[in-house]
Amino acid sequence: MPVLKTLTLGCKVNQYETEYVRQGLARVGYREARNGEAADLCVVNTCTVTADGDAKSRKAIRHFARENPGAEIIVMGCYAARAPGEAAALPGVVEVIADKRELPELLARRGVIDVPSGIATFGRRHRAYVKVQDGCRMACSFCIIPLVRPHLESRPVEHVLDEVRRLVHHGHREIVLTGIHLGHYGMGGEQESGVRNQGSGVKAQGSGVRGIVAAGGSPWGVAAPSRTRTQWTGESQCNLAGLVRRLADLPGEFRLRISSIEASEATPELLSVMADRPDRICPHLHLSMQSGSDAVLRRMRRRQTAAEFLAQCDRARRALDHPALTTDVIVGFPGETDEDFAATCRAVESAGFSKLHVFRFSPRRGTPAAELPDQVPEPIKRRRAAELSALGDRLRRAYFQSLLGRPLQVLVETPVETHAGRLRGTAARYVPVELAGDDRLLGRLVTVTAHRTSGGRIQGKKPGNPSPRGV
Repeated sequence: MPVLKTLTLGCKVNQYETEYVRQGLARVGYREARNGEAADLCVVNTCTVTADGDAKSRKAIRHFARENPGAEIIVMGCYAARAPGEAAALPGVVEVIADKRELPELLARRGVIDVPSGIATFGRRHRAYVKVQDGCRMACSFCIIPLVRPHLESRPVEHVLDEVRRLVHHGHREIVLTGIHLGHYGMGGEQESGVRNQGSGVKAQGSGVRGIVAAGGSPWGVAAPSRTRTQWTGESQCNLAGLVRRLADLPGEFRLRISSIEASEATPELLSVMADRPDRICPHLHLSMQSGSDAVLRRMRRRQTAAEFLAQCDRARRALDHPALTTDVIVGFPGETDEDFAATCRAVESAGFSKLHVFRFSPRRGTPAAELPDQVPEPIKRRRAAELSALGDRLRRAYFQSLLGRPLQVLVETPVETHAGRLRGTAARYVPVELAGDDRLLGRLVTVTAHRTSGGRIQGKKPGNPSPRGV
């Protein structure tokens, strides 16, 4: 029985795609390597969002080559798309998949006759990611992703419904909808036939690589090297709100979470669907802000002003019951002044985010922002990141306090190793919760009352029960 190792770098979409490949290869007998066991085949799913992602990807490939002598290494992901020739030249690499639409063809070349249209499980996790969309054309000046995933693809509704049914059947109680630009689910219309990524057909000299696959197929198990987008958008297709509504109507014990979207894509229709099904759809939106300064947003080539973004946050709060709003912010973007940074801090405080992801700007070769003048010195970036993170922590504590006394639906995930009879999980409002219980609750959705906060999480108790000791 051939032995397989996989490694995923980067986003939720990458994690899903690795799982798709792993389950496909299992159909032809591949099994996961045991601890310390060398593999026959290694799959590295790479990231290229930052230069550090490229470096980590190369390091992982070299590590696999050293630890698994003689193994075949397949490289996929966004670094493979951006620099296929570079990836192909690394030791042990036999194939580079520079276009994720070729994953079914990869499996077919490995002997998979019945290529899957999706996944059935998500490993041992209680939470499963479901990729429903691929591609982005936003062209933000700091982002490389539109260059490596430019093809807009939306998965047929029936494929998504079938996959979620399988995942729920196998015990996954939270389904996270994800995509490269999730809010563009159901959108398209451009002719995709014959489009190829840079590097198509490149072969590495002297590496033994069979070839670099670059374009043409479907990521959902239907090989179709020449088709138009209209074939994806027939009667079985809809927008994101329609998909969420269909999924919410499925039977079973599970909840839905929507991953990152643009604020403008939290449409009245989507908010209405979420408000109608609070039992099924997590009241949590991750709305990408990036900056609170209009001058910086223009240089970033973002599509909303700070005021428009904050107005959308207000609409979400009016529509939903005390929702969790989370976001990403970049500090130290080229030309960012003290006044720009102050505007970002004011916007963050006004939005009242429950969690803030703060990133220091890192020039990404190949993006317009890398060539902009007035690059901000690293010490200033670090100072601003620390200040904004401290603000984010204060807002997070305030959100925790606002939840006290409220019922919280919690996905129970792990035992607390240091305290017998204590468990940890994540509430639908995307806050960590600790509660009393035994291992029979693991992987279940339970309702607790938010009792108090401590240790960076909420302490919960079951309604009607006395407080557990120490809470």
